[in-house]
Amino acid sequence: MEFEWNAIAKEIALEVEKAVIPLFGTAKAGEVVGENASGDTTDYVDKVSEDIVLSRLEPLGVNIVSEEAGVIDNGSDYTVVIDPIDGSYNFTAGIPVFAFSFAVFKGKRPVYGAIYEFLPKNFYEAVPGEGAFLNGRRIHVRKPERGKEALSFYTRGRCTGIIKKVKRVRVLGAIAVELSYLAKGALDGVFDIRNYVRPTDIAAGVLIAREAGAIVTDERGRELEVKLSATEKTNLIAVDDEYLLKMILEELENGS
Repeated sequence: MEFEWNAIAKEIALEVEKAVIPLFGTAKAGEVVGENASGDTTDYVDKVSEDIVLSRLEPLGVNIVSEEAGVIDNGSDYTVVIDPIDGSYNFTAGIPVFAFSFAVFKGKRPVYGAIYEFLPKNFYEAVPGEGAFLNGRRIHVRKPERGKEALSFYTRGRCTGIIKKVKRVRVLGAIAVELSYLAKGALDGVFDIRNYVRPTDIAAGVLIAREAGAIVTDERGRELEVKLSATEKTNLIAVDDEYLLKMILEELENGS
């Protein structure tokens, strides 16, 4: 069976939006209600949003990979990797940087990715070989201006020398959003070297960034493969050109 993934993603995102936006910035949103597949705590808003997504996807009979429920194997050719609210800490704190992340794989091959940034109502999507789009308009990474690059950079003390070589370093707290910003030319790079991000965080963003012209690798500069796992953690480097990738890899090698 084939699916209209674009329509499915939009419908689910809007349903999640309707349910969760009234909780934005409230204490209720951050109440701990359980534990997810990785052993981390589950906040109320995560549970509410994921229940909506699961209720919409389960009738389709597809496999599901989600942060809270883990891997649901229904024996389908298709696997949907979801994070209903990437940036849930921002959400509960009242910081308006968070998004719905939705990626589809056929076997191990990505076939569709979508990210919906709730408050600006920005809908990013990509299909392999067809490009990346924001609200239906094609987007592409920008050509960086040397010495004026802006990076989103997550570390636990490694590679800090890069700070002196770029103009700005930001940490927005929602990597799906940040990969989307790279794709549309608002950032030059996004990298997380804490061995922290999971496929649910990055599956859609990696596809969208790549289709917009970004280079996405692991910390050794090898092409990053997104695994269909709810628990596996990885490092990620996503940049708009080879020069910046080389600069980051050299800083990592130097141990700065």
